[in-house]
Parts: sequence; structure tokens; C-alpha cells
Amino acid sequence: MIAIAGAKGGCGKTVTTIGLAEAVGRETATAVAVDADRQLPNLHVAGGVDREPTLAALESESAVAETVVQSSPRADGAGLVAAPEPSDRVDFEAAFDRLEGAVERTFVDCPSGAGPDVVEPLSAADGVIVVTTETERSLSAAETTIEMARRLEVPILGAVLNKCDRVPEAVDSWTRVPVLGRVPEASTPLTDEATRDAYEQIARTIERRLAPDRTPVAYDEDLLPTGIDALDRTLGGGLAPGSLVAVVAEPASQSEQLLYGTTAVRGTLYLSTERSTASVSRALEAATLETGTPTVRRLGGETGLDDAAALVETLPASSTLIVDSANAMETADRATYVSFLDGLVERLVATESVGLLHCLEGPAVPANRTATLHAADAVFELESRPAGDGTDHILSISKFRGDNADSERIRLAFDGRSPASIEATGSRS
Repeated sequence: MIAIAGAKGGCGKTVTTIGLAEAVGRETATAVAVDADRQLPNLHVAGGVDREPTLAALESESAVAETVVQSSPRADGAGLVAAPEPSDRVDFEAAFDRLEGAVERTFVDCPSGAGPDVVEPLSAADGVIVVTTETERSLSAAETTIEMARRLEVPILGAVLNKCDRVPEAVDSWTRVPVLGRVPEASTPLTDEATRDAYEQIARTIERRLAPDRTPVAYDEDLLPTGIDALDRTLGGGLAPGSLVAVVAEPASQSEQLLYGTTAVRGTLYLSTERSTASVSRALEAATLETGTPTVRRLGGETGLDDAAALVETLPASSTLIVDSANAMETADRATYVSFLDGLVERLVATESVGLLHCLEGPAVPANRTATLHAADAVFELESRPAGDGTDHILSISKFRGDNADSERIRLAFDGRSPASIEATGSRS
């Protein structure tokens, strides 16, 4: 269960809760938005459903979640649950458990403030999203929420910025609170196209930050360095043998340079779904950082899955596998693609190797991107933005099985200013 919290009333918590649940519902999953504010309930009003039934109906052990959830008028896969009455006694944790047995994602709208009414639902959460606007009062209240979550030892998934054209300086200074996204101002945010797109993008980002359902494999072997010094320092030396990494970036981010840098430390099998072998080889030769001499293969077919599966079986011990990009594979039949991922992970573990899937962002995200992110042991997100006379490349670790390295941000330089290596020009911890 994910709590949506913010100590300042009017920051947009309720609409954010509904917006995220409906964004998930428009995808392949089912989700529910729950109002936990007994004193000032308004999720049913904002969502356009009845005041009853309420969450209190789940107090009974024999209660059925489906009888409490009202269907969203805007998204078939989403539901809404109204808040209990002020006099109702509710075991929030038990009620949330019953809901989560019926849906895949639960988002809970917490009360404003920092009192006991907030602590109860927040304590039951698996993670919290902090909501704020750019006003000084809202930002200060958000910091109060962050402190409360840390005292309660509830993981902070990140912040959602409402009605913000840019990231406020105060937010940029928060440690270990990544910005999940910005939601533009709109008179009808649950139906406005721009705000719906923003909620959908935030929902995808949340998927990357959620812990996996399966227990990570314990390795006794030494970590394998990535070849990127700043990243290896952040990871405590590198990646565990058998790790699968999703490298998520916009097409114009120069993320290929990051892939090229990983070829310098060990033998690499480089599988390209879009470029010819000669094109990849020329790009490696022209790279402004140290690279290795990987074995490059061009994958054939519409998705490249058949060729990739055969080549993965030839992967030698203690090597690196790169798939550039994974987008074509992610358009395959879901069962076929998941089977490929399972086989890939098994091969990486058997050979004590590391795999990198290059996942490009864009207007149309492949249907099976969520499968990639679930299978990955780590997700590295690369963002490029203009800075002075050059470009800043910021690498964020948004998911990591092992030590808690999420939300680390590393500034990289690989645009010619650092001709020999990827250079860490700063970090955020």
C-alpha cells in the first residue's frame, strides 16, 4: 500500500491519489484510491462517487473488498473507497490488507497535518509519496511529512510536485527524496489530457521504485565493477554476479555512451536491435571514453527475441551482456517476452555475468516495459539537460536489490570534456 501524504491542506493529495490509481487502472493493473481522512473526507466528492459504503465496512473479517470499492467513472481498472465516519473505529492495516488481496495497487489519501490521524494510515504503508506545491508553506509542510515518515521508518518513494513549472530549490536540496514528476495546473485535473499524462508517467516511475515480489539471490562472490567509477563507488564496488540492469533514458540522452563505458572492464556481448554491427563498432571507436572490444551482433526479426535467446546461451563466464535497445523486444507477446527474461536471468546467474537492457523512453512506451522493470535487479535512469555551455547527465538509481541505493544521483560527463573516462562531477546522497 502506498500512502499519499502532505501536511499542508490543499496541496493536491486527494486528486493525486485518485489520479495515480486511475493511471494504473488505465494500464494493465487494477488499483484503488482510499480516503483515510475521517475528519475532512472529500475523495468521494473529487472522484464523483457516493459517500457510502466506507472503508469501515472492511472492519469485519468476513467483509468482501469488492462490496466496498466503487468503480471509478473514468477508468475501468480503478476503484474508489470513501472515508470512514469520524466515530468509526477502523483497523487501517487490516482493512488495507483486505483491499490489497483484491487489487494490485492501493493508494491511500492521508489526512493533512502531523497528528495521530496521519500516523495511523502512514504507519501501515509500504511506502509514502509526499505531495507539495511550490509555495513556501506547502514545501515546509512537506518537509514535516518527510521527517514524520522517517521517524516511522516508512520508505519515501519520492515527491509529486503539483502546479509546478520547475523543481523548487527546496525540493532539490531534499536528500533521498527523488522527484517522481510534476503535475501541471488544470481546472479538471482528472480529465485534462496533460495532467492524466503526468499521472501515467509518475505511475510508471513508481513501478521502478517498488521492491520486487521475490527475494533477491544472495551471492558470496565479489561484486563486478561496471567500469564507471562514480557508479561503482555508489554501489559499494559494483553489481552482484547474475544482476540484470534496466538502463532507462530518453533517446537524446547519450545513454549509449554509458553502455560503451561498461565494455571496458570485461568481455562483452553487445546485441543491437536497431543498428548494424558496423555502425555499433564505429560508434565504439568514436566514443570519447575508454571502451573495450565487445563482440557485436545485429539481431534479426521483428523483435529480435529468437536471435537474442540463441546468443544468450553462448554467453561466457564473468562477462557483460548488453541489449541496445530492448524496446523492440518489449513489443513481443508478453508470455514470450517474460519467458525470455526468465531464461536471461538464469543464464546471467549461471555464468556469474551482468546484463544491461537499454530501455528508451518516448511518447509510446512498449507494452511490456513493466515486465522489464519487474525482472531487473537494478534500474538506472539517465537524464540529460542543458547546463551553461554544455549538458549535464544525471544518473539516478531508482531501484536496487541489495543495499538501499535508491535515489542516489550521480553527475556524469561523457560529451568530450572527459576524453578518457566517464567522470563523476558530483553526487547526491
